[in-house]
This record gives sequence, C-alpha cells and structure tokens, in this order.
Amino acid sequence: MTFLETSRDLVGYGRTPPDPKWPGNARIAVQFVVNYEEGGESCILDGDPASESLLSEIVGAQPWPGQRNLNMESLYEYGARAGFWRLWRLFTARRMPVTVYGVA
Repeated sequence: MTFLETSRDLVGYGRTPPDPKWPGNARIAVQFVVNYEEGGESCILDGDPASESLLSEIVGAQPWPGQRNLNMESLYEYGARAGFWRLWRLFTARRMPVTVYGVA
C-alpha cells in the first residue's frame, strides 16, 4: 500500500446526502456527552510514582515524583464532588438523555 492508498471507503455522499428524517422534522440532532475522567489520573495517594501531568488544563504541567500536586488533584476532585452532580441535575430536570464516558 502506498502513502496515498487507504483500505477505508471514504467516498462520502457528495451532492446527494441522505435525508435522516429526524423526529418532528428537526433540522439538526444534538447529542450530549459527559466525559468522566476523575479517578483515572496519576496520584501519589493511589500508589503512583508521580503526580498527574498529562490529563490537565495546566499548561506545561510536569510530574512531581514522590510528591502530591494539590493543584492538579483539585481539578479532578471538583469534577467528582460538584461538576458531575451539577450536570446530572441539569439533564435530569429537563429529562434529557445523555451519554457518559467513564475512565476505567
């Protein structure tokens, strides 16, 4: 197989896309997905050799070998303590379906 070849069929629909016929003649479909990553981060308290450094909004975060990074831990702790439940209340009150991806 050369660089430009692929085994996938990426032909597409071109000028004639299929009509999905959404309920109520809606013109758009929206899906809500909650990505729950709390508990999947590296943490000294869980026996990891260093604090989390990759899955973060902290630009340039580095692992701290043998040390806790409380700033990093607080980012993850908020999601489990408050963030998830805030979203759960919003979706439940509006009876809206939601997909939850959980780290394992």
